[in-house]
Amino acid sequence: MVQMLKEMFEYRDLTMMLTLRDLRVRYKQAAMGFLWAIFMPIVAVFSGILIKKAMAVVSQHALDAQGIMSISVKVLPWTFFISSIRFSVQALVGNSSLVTKIYFPRAVLVLSSILACLFDFNVAMVVLVILLIFFKVGVSIYLLWLPLLILMLVLFTFGLGLLLSAANLFYRDIKYVVEIILMFGIFFTPVFYSASTFGRWKPLMLLNPLGSILEEIDNVVVFHQAPDTLWMVYAVVTSLAACIVGMIVFHKTEPYFAENI
Repeated sequence: MVQMLKEMFEYRDLTMMLTLRDLRVRYKQAAMGFLWAIFMPIVAVFSGILIKKAMAVVSQHALDAQGIMSISVKVLPWTFFISSIRFSVQALVGNSSLVTKIYFPRAVLVLSSILACLFDFNVAMVVLVILLIFFKVGVSIYLLWLPLLILMLVLFTFGLGLLLSAANLFYRDIKYVVEIILMFGIFFTPVFYSASTFGRWKPLMLLNPLGSILEEIDNVVVFHQAPDTLWMVYAVVTSLAACIVGMIVFHKTEPYFAENI
């Protein structure tokens, strides 16, 4: 794994070139250009607001600005995650000519896909900051936890992306399974709702590593609270574990990529 990290660092220029290539391909002939980076989060936010409003009507509780901001804050990392996984799962198969012709650490293909999605994430983040200012959410010292939470999100996504991209190379139907899981995953992840909605079943919802990360992001940004120590540790451990396992499996299967692609 250490050797893999060294190689990825040595090929950092290639990673940047591939990231720029992915961005150019994605937006080259797009009429909306970089507005696509905020289109999906906006649609997801409005969908979440409609669902939240329906839940509020049934429970006879008003939908307040804080509820809207919670949805907005959690939708953004969620859309980053699903976009990254969709591009990552095809990273090896979609670059078969590169994989079979020249040597380079193949993990940079997955990393460049995620970095391109991270660029979209940062573009959409600007819009989110404007919304937070408009709704007077304010800032607190707990925002200092946000970079660590984003890092855990990226590490978890990278580890999972490595596993799925390698699996999809050997078993091409993996991408269809991933699409189905991503399609319905939002209903099993606290994006449009809070995990506390489930009462004593809350820990079950937070066992989803992505769910625990999203909940802690919501806590530090919207509710101005320190992260829950237990679930923060859980998020860190699971993210690092996913990244390490993903790198180990990817590294062990990498010698067989060219002959199976």
